[in-house]
Amino acid sequence: MSTSRTRWVIHKQGPLLGLIGLMVVVFVFQQALGPNALGTRWFDPLMTVPSKVLAACVALRNGTAGGTESRDLFTLLSCAFLHADISHLVYNMLALWLFAALAADLLGNRWMLLLFVTTALGGSLCHVLLNADSMVPCLGASGAVMGFEGAYLGLATRFRLPEPQVWPMARPIPPSHLALLALFGVSMDYFGLMGGGGARIAFGAHIGGFTTGLFLTALLAPRPQAARAG
Repeated sequence: MSTSRTRWVIHKQGPLLGLIGLMVVVFVFQQALGPNALGTRWFDPLMTVPSKVLAACVALRNGTAGGTESRDLFTLLSCAFLHADISHLVYNMLALWLFAALAADLLGNRWMLLLFVTTALGGSLCHVLLNADSMVPCLGASGAVMGFEGAYLGLATRFRLPEPQVWPMARPIPPSHLALLALFGVSMDYFGLMGGGGARIAFGAHIGGFTTGLFLTALLAPRPQAARAG
């Protein structure tokens, strides 16, 4: 990649690169800092535990929520910055780069960041609602990754999008191909959820994130400057 192209990518995608860099740094600390004498890892309180989140919601509704409940609710977002292993991190960051870079290019970095936060929350909340009694902690940015796929599909249903070319891909990709890729991904999650397989995969978080992103761009997002009305 040429120097001018590198500068353009950094300028255009700086916030996304920073977001990815932050998750990589967090993962390094996850691996570098072991458990304490009680066997607890420093990031354990940052993972989403469905039963604890629902208990915190009940306490908030009753007006009895305190610091513990606030921390449990915060895990709906903080869990998106944690990853189980290197393959989990690499896969999520590659998929995040592809679709979040498209969102930043089409809608700008403010919308990209808004989509990340809202779809991460939507994914975590859906996982919590589908696993209300679970004490198994959940982590990973997959909900937000699927959220950006849903967001791209929402834009593709409203507008005639230009053919994107996201580095390091060598040539533009027809928007219909990316939209079909997003549909294929969420279909696999749906069948996985209905089949009850993949105990280590939070299918509910994927579907919740995808749906949140889809509705945000299908109903609220402005028309990208490079797009035409569908």
